[in-house]
Amino acid sequence: MAQRWTSVIENEIQARNAEISSINHQIHSNPELAYEEFKAHEAFVTILTSLGFKVTPHAFGLETSFSAEFGSGGRLVIFNAEYDALPGIGHACGHNLIASASFASFLGVAAALKASGLPGRVRLLGTPAEEGGGGKLKLIAAGAYKGASAALMVHPGPGHNLPSHIRGVSFVRMLANVKFRVHFTGKESHAAIAPWDGVNALDAVCLSYNAISMLRQQIRPYDRIHGIFKSAGDRPNVTPGNCCVEYYIRSQTRAQAEALWQRVLKCFEGAALATGCQMHTEPLNSYADVRPSASLCKAYVEAMPEGTVSYDEPKDILAGSTDMGDVCYECPGFHGVFGIGTEEGSPNHTKGFTRAAATEDAFARAVECGKGMALVGWRVLSDDVFADEMQKEWEADMKLAAQGK
Repeated sequence: MAQRWTSVIENEIQARNAEISSINHQIHSNPELAYEEFKAHEAFVTILTSLGFKVTPHAFGLETSFSAEFGSGGRLVIFNAEYDALPGIGHACGHNLIASASFASFLGVAAALKASGLPGRVRLLGTPAEEGGGGKLKLIAAGAYKGASAALMVHPGPGHNLPSHIRGVSFVRMLANVKFRVHFTGKESHAAIAPWDGVNALDAVCLSYNAISMLRQQIRPYDRIHGIFKSAGDRPNVTPGNCCVEYYIRSQTRAQAEALWQRVLKCFEGAALATGCQMHTEPLNSYADVRPSASLCKAYVEAMPEGTVSYDEPKDILAGSTDMGDVCYECPGFHGVFGIGTEEGSPNHTKGFTRAAATEDAFARAVECGKGMALVGWRVLSDDVFADEMQKEWEADMKLAAQGK
């Protein structure tokens, strides 16, 4: 019986290869930045509507989000489709491939639901603005993941960092990221005529920068602190009265990142006190750590061609942070990684990765992953025992997360 539904899913994805390829090409050829993905949004809405699906454009209050759903009753599985690009280098994170894989998964699971007549719902959710815009945070707030039994997506990574026989990694942890902008306010003065009348906000910036650099000696190996000067004065002969920095503070869990931020905050407060400046902080869209569901990850390894997907090695295949981490705090989540044909020195967020993400081989790998995710999603909907075990495992993990573990 299981083989029957595998065939239904795989045959449907194969039959819709042209539509999936069209989406892939349109997104990669028309890179759009966070919350400006109008062409990608329109392409998805048009194709999904032509295939007979119920589509909600501008879903959950976001202009460039959409939602397509099939089925009724039962459990709900969501596949996330990302499609925003990076400034200047286009789809250097391969979001066209993420969208293609999730589109394939949605089509496969919808076909199985239709053929079986079983209760259950599958949703393809357009998730804009992952690249710094926190689109999924807004979708979470609007209730897009409410009642979901699982949310899945797969992300391309640098294939040259994988052993030759391995095409992907299933269980991939990513860091939580607390983001803040810090504003220092001093007092302008003529730097030559009356420097004593000034309160130098740039001094506060530099002092805090050096304090944070010293703090790095006492943080854990997986912690990351990095920042930039957003504004640091306008002319050398004017004591800077207003300066601003922006910092990302990352750690293994959301609780640990927030604790590390409190240590970094003291560096800013000390610099303000020492220089006589006023200071205030501006929170940005922080991301939780990615906490994958072990049940979903194991099922994905089983669903993919034997020996092609590692469970959790190499552990550093995709570092950084993503708003999918916050989704993992809403329901069991999957955020696997698959390698594409990159060269040494061309990881994610490089022009070389943009080129690799446009190849037919990369597209074929994305579709293969889409088939695997569809089989996992179908298992969530059709296997009560598996779904119950997955949910209990997630609830236990959320208790650990609350303890900062």
